Amino acid sequence: VLRWFSSSGLPYAGLIVSLIVLALVYMLFQRKINGEARNEDGNTRNDEQEDLHEVGHIPFVYKRHSEGDMETRSREFYELMNKRRSVRFFSDEPVPREIVEQVVRTAGTAPSGAHTEPWTFVVVENRDYKRKIREIVEREEEINYAKRMGPQWVDDLKPFRTTWEKPYLETAPYLILVFKQTYGIGPNGEHVLHHYYEWL
Repeated sequence: VLRWFSSSGLPYAGLIVSLIVLALVYMLFQRKINGEARNEDGNTRNDEQEDLHEVGHIPFVYKRHSEGDMETRSREFYELMNKRRSVRFFSDEPVPREIVEQVVRTAGTAPSGAHTEPWTFVVVENRDYKRKIREIVEREEEINYAKRMGPQWVDDLKPFRTTWEKPYLETAPYLILVFKQTYGIGPNGEHVLHHYYEWL
């Protein structure tokens, strides 16, 4: 390796090789220090993984699929995603609360900075609350259409027949509100910093 670096005319070839060797030695040393232990089911787990478990991390379980299976799954996923639409008209047909809770539980799996999950989901079913929410939203949307969005944006929305009025906020059986958390509360009442909450 040293000969190759020297013949290539690279400066400080000896230093570069020394650094590479030191890095390899350090990696081997760390691996020896950490060690490997076998758990009860016979799988290997090093000390670093043990530490991750102690802080509540859930290890990723990877399942390898065949090439044909991956092709089928990718096509089915595309077909499902291609059916997505921005819907502005909703049915007032009742939805089992268990389904709504499952939807919220799924939304809670979204990634967040340092896994702080800086959000609170609030499910609203009460008619009076939904009416008040509609009033607040429409008040802001009317200002959006009149001042904030600009004539070009408003004109671009005309084919979709959207206006500042949002009657569907009272029609839908449930509204799911998402609130950002600027900080969390730790086990001892201390404030826990939340990262990227401003993106919500």
